[in-house]
Amino acid sequence: MTETTNPKRGVPIWVQIAIWLFIAALLALVGVTLSKRQQGTVQPGDTIPNFTLPLFSGYEYEGQNEVKLSAFEGKLVVLNFWASWCKPCEQEAAELQEAWEYYEPNGDVVFLGVDYVDTEPEARAYLKKFGITFFNGPDMGTKISQIFRVRGVPETYFIDQSGTLYYVKVGPFVSVDEIKSIIDQKLP
Repeated sequence: MTETTNPKRGVPIWVQIAIWLFIAALLALVGVTLSKRQQGTVQPGDTIPNFTLPLFSGYEYEGQNEVKLSAFEGKLVVLNFWASWCKPCEQEAAELQEAWEYYEPNGDVVFLGVDYVDTEPEARAYLKKFGITFFNGPDMGTKISQIFRVRGVPETYFIDQSGTLYYVKVGPFVSVDEIKSIIDQKLP
């Protein structure tokens, strides 16, 4: 009697290749993420890439429901990341609004509020509670906060008339004078 032996079959080569490609892609993703985290936030002197901020209804810019950073070329931009759940953000809300009201008439300074990891109803309640009138919108998919590598809120970025970051404030402002002193560095 003869026995027939079946050769042992392994995993098909295409499955092995797919597994190795998946592992390589996963490692690349982890590497990129770790690299970005080590970079920290953007730094003064960095040119800020153009981005689009969708705006909440009632906080539009010239009737538009979204705005590009490039729309403010030639103006100084105060970009404030905030959230309704952020207690330190509440500490600076009145100061930011007061500073906005001071600079708004001249038209050479623009304040933009970027609502970070929040829901619209809570964000709108926050804006109403603190009487915020400057342009504000949600950071959909955290796309804008990723550009700035935001680590928390509040964080405020001061961008000069040529689109270059010149000052970063991490944490809440303590006074309107603090905000004015940072802005006035770059005004003629």
